[in-house]
This record gives sequence, structure tokens and C-alpha cells, in this order.
Amino acid sequence: MIEFRNVSFAYDKKNILENIDFTIKDGEFIAIVGRNGAGKTTLMKLFNGLLKPTGGTVLVEGLDTRIAKTSELAGHVGFLFQNPDRQICQNTVRAEIEFGLKCILTDKAEIEKRCRETIDSFGFQERESKDPFSLSRGERQKVALASVLALSPKVMVLDEPTTGLDYRECMQIMEVIKQLNAKGTTVIMVCHDMELVTDFARRVIVIGEGGVLADDECSLVMSNDSVLRRTSLAPPQIAQLALRLGDAFAGVMTVEEMADTIENNARGGKR
Repeated sequence: MIEFRNVSFAYDKKNILENIDFTIKDGEFIAIVGRNGAGKTTLMKLFNGLLKPTGGTVLVEGLDTRIAKTSELAGHVGFLFQNPDRQICQNTVRAEIEFGLKCILTDKAEIEKRCRETIDSFGFQERESKDPFSLSRGERQKVALASVLALSPKVMVLDEPTTGLDYRECMQIMEVIKQLNAKGTTVIMVCHDMELVTDFARRVIVIGEGGVLADDECSLVMSNDSVLRRTSLAPPQIAQLALRLGDAFAGVMTVEEMADTIENNARGGKR
């Protein structure tokens, strides 16, 4: 579990975030959204101690991030940067996956076992000896993700994990993340793509004006016209249409839900 208790953060004495309060329970899939410059990436770096709060307290599995070592927090929280090229630091795919394991484990057999399992699960068998920078952007993102998942973190923090990827690569990454969450890993994802947010996240936290503007189920946030306008967020087309159609279509997020609602309304029933 992760708790933010009245958290603030400032750069050069200028507050970027103020009075942030929320709790994230084990196994949740949460999207963090907001306009550019709202402080989303700053917030993400508070989750694992890369940044320390200038006010308030961040607790990760009961550990105060101001006191706990970053290496200790890394055992609980995995972090995927927006740009994999800022994360990859080894000359081969295999070495990249081994790198984090060698930082936390001393048993060579266990390192080899977890490295092999990760390589096999990501389908890197024929590329494990390749330089990661010879791969496509999408493949490098998968390598960076694999290197973090090899550590088996309870919480996975993702900063715009699909930026720069084509649709196929995007879906490959998101399917891995979805399966990870289905196995019980908590997923916290900064994302600008509202289609992805509605397809995968169950809870949405909206950051803006230095604080939390909304924190609710995805469908409720996407139908909150006031918050969407304040943050210049555009919900998916189906959600926009549902807003225009009124209360009878409240909470509709997908084409399937829209079709079901139209059919039920035509029959005089309720969705």
C-alpha cells in the first residue's frame, strides 16, 4: 500500500505540488492524468524516493521515503521512465536484465533463473546477445520494462509507457502491463492517451493547479465535464458523445456499452 499524507514538493522554493492526499491499495490499476506541466512526473518520482517530499509524508509499504534508502524502496516499487534510452545502460539485452538483479541478489543461480524466466516471457531468446540500441523504440521499451519486472516489484510505476510507439507496439506493452496487474501487481501509470486510460485503468487521479482535482472511478472522471474543462483533457469520443446525450448515457465509455444502452433505452429499460 502507498499513502500520500498532505504531501508537497517544491523546486527552488516554488511549490509544484501541495496538500496531496490519497491511498493506493494493493492490486489497483491507476492512471495519473493532467495537462503538461501539472506535476505528474514529479508526483511519480515521489513514489519510489527519487524525489523526497518537501512537506508531508509518503509511505511505501510502511516505509517513509524521506528515511528509507532508494535501494530499499526499489525492492517494492519498479519505475519505468518515459524514454527507455535514459534507463538502458548495458551493452546486451541479457546484461540489461541481469543488471538490476545483480544489485539486489548475490545468489548466482537465482540471478540466472530470474533472468532466463524474464527473457523467455518477453520472447527475447534470439535477441538476448544484441545491443539494446540496435532494436526499435518499442523493443527498447520492452527491454526496459523487462529489466524492471525481473525484480518482481509489488508496485509498478510507469511514466508515459507508450510514448513514441506505434499502435502494435503500444498494445504489446499494455498487454504485458495488464497481465502483470491481473497477477496482483499494483500499476500506477501517467498517461496522456485517454483511450488507453479508459481501456485499462479502473481509477483515475487528475492532477492540476498544484493538487488533486479528481480521484474516482474512470467512468466518473471521464464524465466530469467541469474537471475535464479545467485540465483541457479530452475524453474518448464515445465518452464525449455520452456526455452530450445526457444522464441516460452516464458512465458509457465504450462502443459496446453505448450499443447496449441504446438497445435498453429503446426497450424502455435501464442499462
